[in-house]
Amino acid sequence: MADFRDGRPDPAYGLVVEEVTVNFGGLTALDSVSLAVEPNRIVGVIGPNGAGKTTLFNVICGFVQADRGRISYRGQPMRGHRPHDLARLGIARTLQGVGLWPGLTVLENVMAGAESSVRVDAGSALLGLRRSSRVEGDLAHEATALLQRLHIAEHAGRYPGVLPYGIQKRVSLARALMAQPSLILLDEPASGLSIAEMDDLRELLRELSRDMAVLLVEHHMDLVMSTCDHLVVLNFGRVVAAGSPEVVRSNPEVTRAYLGEEVRPGA
Repeated sequence: MADFRDGRPDPAYGLVVEEVTVNFGGLTALDSVSLAVEPNRIVGVIGPNGAGKTTLFNVICGFVQADRGRISYRGQPMRGHRPHDLARLGIARTLQGVGLWPGLTVLENVMAGAESSVRVDAGSALLGLRRSSRVEGDLAHEATALLQRLHIAEHAGRYPGVLPYGIQKRVSLARALMAQPSLILLDEPASGLSIAEMDDLRELLRELSRDMAVLLVEHHMDLVMSTCDHLVVLNFGRVVAAGSPEVVRSNPEVTRAYLGEEVRPGA
C-alpha cells in the first residue's frame, strides 16, 4: 500500500520511499514499502515488534541496501549511499540508545555532531593554530545555543554518565541537530522517558517541525497520536495503513495488528 495521495508524490516532498523491498535470506523484512515525508511535517512509523520499522530506518540511512525500490531526498536519488553521507544530504539520525561518548563533556559531545560539516585541516588542529581555535570557538557557541534551546545548558560541563536518562536523550538530540539537518530521523525518542519528559518531548517535536521534517519510529501510541501529522503502520514488513492519526486510529486492521484496542483521544 502506497503512502501517496495522488499517484507519485509531489517534488516538494523531502523524503520519498517507493516500493522498497528488503530480504534477509528467506525472510522478507520489508515488502514494497512506500512513504513520503513533507518538509515541516512529523511522520510516525508504528507497528509491532518485528514489523520492519528499524529495517526501514536502516535502509534510509544506508546501513542496509534495498533489494528493490527507490529512495530520494529533495528530488535527488539516494543510490548506494552510506551513513556518513547523511550529513551532506541534510539528514540526521538519533539511535534507540543515547550513544554518547562518556569521556567527553555534554558540550563536547554536542560539538562532535558538527564534525562532518566542519573542514579544518589536521595540521591546524594539531598545532593549535588560530584557524582551528576560531572554528572550535564557533562550534562551542553553536552547541551552547542548542543546549539552551533544549533547556539543558546547565549540564554543559558535566559528563553524560552522571545525568538522568531523559537529559542524556536531549544531549543526543542536540548532537544530531548540530549538523543543521532539514530532516531528522528519531528512533524511539520516548524510550525510557517519564510521562513528564514525554510531554516535554511532544512540545519539542512540534518546535522542531517548524525548521525541519521529522520521521520517527515510536512505540508510545499516546505520543504519536497526539504529535504526528501522518502515520504509517507496518506489520510483517508491509504497510497495512497510512493516514492521519484519526484515520489510523479507526482502522480495524491496525487494531488487530498492533493496538489491540481502540486508542481513545486523550488517553
